[in-house]
Amino acid sequence: MMKKYIASCVILTILSCSTGKNITQNTQTKKKSPFLWENATIYFLMTDRFFNGDPSNDFKHPQNAQPAPYRGFMGGDISGITQKIKQGYFDSLGVNAIWMTPLVENIQGSVDEGTGTSYGFHGYWTRDWTAIDKRLGTREQLKEMVKTAHMHGIKVLFDVVINHTGPVTPLDSKWPDDWVKTGPRCSYKGFETTVNCTLVDNLPDTRTESTKEVQLPEFLVQKWKNEGRYDQEVKELDNFFAKTKYPRRPYYYIVKWITDMIEDFGIDGYRVDTAKHTEEEVWQVLYNESIPVFKNYKKLHPEEGQGDTPFFMTGEVWGYNIGSGRIYDFGDRKVDYFNFGFNSLINFDFKSDANKSYEDIFSKYEIQLHGPLKGKTVLNYLSSHDDGSPFDPNRTKSMESATKLLLAPGQVQIYYGDESARPLTVNASGDAKLRSFMNWEDQQKPATSSILNHWKKLGQFRRDHPSIGAGKHTMLNNKPYVFSRTYMDDKVVVGLDLDKKTKIISCAGVFEDGEELRDAYSGKIAKVAKGFVVIDSDASLVLLEKLNRN
Repeated sequence: MMKKYIASCVILTILSCSTGKNITQNTQTKKKSPFLWENATIYFLMTDRFFNGDPSNDFKHPQNAQPAPYRGFMGGDISGITQKIKQGYFDSLGVNAIWMTPLVENIQGSVDEGTGTSYGFHGYWTRDWTAIDKRLGTREQLKEMVKTAHMHGIKVLFDVVINHTGPVTPLDSKWPDDWVKTGPRCSYKGFETTVNCTLVDNLPDTRTESTKEVQLPEFLVQKWKNEGRYDQEVKELDNFFAKTKYPRRPYYYIVKWITDMIEDFGIDGYRVDTAKHTEEEVWQVLYNESIPVFKNYKKLHPEEGQGDTPFFMTGEVWGYNIGSGRIYDFGDRKVDYFNFGFNSLINFDFKSDANKSYEDIFSKYEIQLHGPLKGKTVLNYLSSHDDGSPFDPNRTKSMESATKLLLAPGQVQIYYGDESARPLTVNASGDAKLRSFMNWEDQQKPATSSILNHWKKLGQFRRDHPSIGAGKHTMLNNKPYVFSRTYMDDKVVVGLDLDKKTKIISCAGVFEDGEELRDAYSGKIAKVAKGFVVIDSDASLVLLEKLNRN
């Protein structure tokens, strides 16, 4: 009884000491936070499934080769991304980087993958690394998209593939045998059977291991001639090989074509597909060649405001997890991909870690990111385009998903529609279930709107505070759960799973008595008294930041 009385007195004292300016209007003038790749919120979208901004490029499938459900083109395009950037959609989510599926020209025909007729709408079946797929847009539209993103302070990542070309179809030639191999299938029994092999049948594997010099494929030569750009492409290749002294091996050609994307469009980095299926030295070459091109683009285009942010590479090393630190183990060989140009790797652990408590997740990531991974980071995700076991397949935990993902240390990836509970169980087979069209219409419904607003508030808070992804994590109280994050002079305190009325939050050691704080979730403002702040709101969480960060 005495303990209860003392606790009540403490609460009353705090309430009386606080100025209690619990007003909903934000009166502070916010200083724009510096962009850090370590704190990036990356929005991953399938270009064809996001938004149709230019119906004139919509692809009509042949009547005799209609696609299986969700395996054909559905109309999304580059122009659609630009429109959503201009409308401020990504700004509202706190997104500061966009990664879209590959935009290079894909195969023209279709294949039967055993689940029905499939087209290269997803972008991973390359036909020509030097062209933009007309079914997604034009070079001019892509330039506009990247420039528009930069004007909004948003970085752009291109998804790049070197490991393989597209399948062979009646409309698409196989690359020559000195460029690709069609076997054996990967058996994943060690490094060699993961790298020097094909992922699936009819997905020719680039001979990245070959030391033989090769000539341009005849079908590509003829294509460029028909398009009136053969002489220019050959001249650029000659200049590249003369300058770099590289042998004309297959992957050096592709590196040249990929780095052209920086020179032509001003992209800020890559998401590297199937990274572990290619010799790691390939990625170091790609990174090394990208740096000077990126620096030169920024020098020529200062109006885009890219500043001194470095070029960035994150890699898909399937199965890598943050608990492994810097190492991926093939069984017979261990590789540190961070030593080969990668600033980040996709973290395949987060979707299972999301089943744990907040502190279990955050403390685990704190230990790794400020220990073995110091100077590097990981990209966390809950759902993706080819992971058939997402954290919340039935979209029953959308609020929890946002809270755990957007407050996680490291980088985070929002898969398009995570923020609006886009269905992940549509009537389709395999990966196609994960690839429905963006559910824009649902965002007007009250239930979805509530989810979306939750993602927006957390996303903006994360964007405004580098400490969330890059800072030091410290638990301040176990129950109710309160933690702080600090990065240089940026400090925040977060409380989760709180009572939905008056909340008394410990800020001791983070904020000084007398400092005014704002709850970025409710908009309420209060003053620190005796190491605590009192927030009266209907939400079950508080996101505390210093008022007047200027």
